[in-house]
Amino acid sequence: MREILIVGGGYAGFYTAWGLEKSLRAGEARITVVDPRPYMTYQPFLPEVTAGSVEARHAAVSLRRHLRKSRLIAGSVTEIRSADRAVTVRPVNGADRELRYDVLVVTAGAVTRTFPIPGLTEHAIGLKHVEEAVAIRDRLLTAFDQAASLPPGPERRKLLTVTFVGGGFSGVEGFGELLSLATAMLTSYPELSFDELSFHLVEARDRILPEVTAKPGAWVVRSLERRGAHVHLNTQLTSATDGHVVLSSGEEFDSGLIVWTAGNASNPVVHNHTDLPVDERGLLVVGADLRVVGTDGAPVPGVWAAGDDASVPDLASPVPGARTVPNAQHAVRQGRRLAKNIRAELRGGTVRDYRHSSLGVVATLGLGRGIFQYKGIVIKGLLAWLMHRGYHVLAVPTWERKVRVLTVWLTAAAFGRDLVSLASVQHPRDAFVAGGRTRRPEERPAGERTGV
Repeated sequence: MREILIVGGGYAGFYTAWGLEKSLRAGEARITVVDPRPYMTYQPFLPEVTAGSVEARHAAVSLRRHLRKSRLIAGSVTEIRSADRAVTVRPVNGADRELRYDVLVVTAGAVTRTFPIPGLTEHAIGLKHVEEAVAIRDRLLTAFDQAASLPPGPERRKLLTVTFVGGGFSGVEGFGELLSLATAMLTSYPELSFDELSFHLVEARDRILPEVTAKPGAWVVRSLERRGAHVHLNTQLTSATDGHVVLSSGEEFDSGLIVWTAGNASNPVVHNHTDLPVDERGLLVVGADLRVVGTDGAPVPGVWAAGDDASVPDLASPVPGARTVPNAQHAVRQGRRLAKNIRAELRGGTVRDYRHSSLGVVATLGLGRGIFQYKGIVIKGLLAWLMHRGYHVLAVPTWERKVRVLTVWLTAAAFGRDLVSLASVQHPRDAFVAGGRTRRPEERPAGERTGV
């Protein structure tokens, strides 16, 4: 039985394992997937999770439910030694263990890139995982509840100030969706006014959404500003100590919620803990057929890679030496191609190069607002927003998830979004502990009073 070991259960890893399960014969190989999370996050839905338009669990695809023929290990790979055909796995619980493989697939995914900015790690939150999206939504809802009970002033103003750092797709979509949610919530909070909301989008470059051309990107900025947002271009965050935001432009303000979406970095195990060849960005050097390529230009035996940690040649680009951009569109298709190529190699067949021409880019900017671009074709507003929803409900894996997401959207269209904050679930024992502390000694059970 040949051992196929997949490092990471994100887009590329999930689709590789899923494709192999469907195509390999019984007993042909054993598939093992190592990931600390028991699910694949469908990241394009995270901005809508922050706005309550998609339920958090519907943006997570269970690995155990859909990869029924694979062995799943809850843990992280801490070292890859291709010379020994072995990896070191650190389980969520228990001691480190070594796993050997015949075929290795590295799809560990990227991590959030941060900088040594004062106060950033203490007060900011990312937008890469379901837990973060839920926390962002709950913090905004809780801030509204708290602000409504305060008189106008600095404390109330801080609670109603939101800052997003990073003007890529993740940042702009999350920013637009949260702005849409906050504006809609004002009808339920007569104590608050629109003028008290303060939403800031900070981008170091001179434009946002680099995946679209300059003119549509400028339209997005104008659209956000018409909705009351402040877009700071050519600006960097220099400090966030105690929630006090200081920008390189000299502007300062207090912000109750700071969201960091300023790019990704290579996974540390790929960048620092492997003997596989990496480029100057810390990405695995990969050939067009998705096999990892050594310094001599020859494929490393039995090692494949795809997704955010792989530098994959973009054969569809007219630019010589171009590499595929790290997005879901490529990761999903690279995973499917990986499954086919690994099957072909196991059976002595011919592997094929990965090639995919972009289908265009589409982004949500909040309920009923969006933008789509395919080459010179640009669509804005409601139609683009509908295209965004239509594309992603088709793209999210499994019919079960598609039906669940559609059901939530239809329910929200009929009854509106749910505005209940469940921030307390992050500290589920607080009420239990507080209840025990408030009882008088004579009201406690005898065993508790005596310490038995």
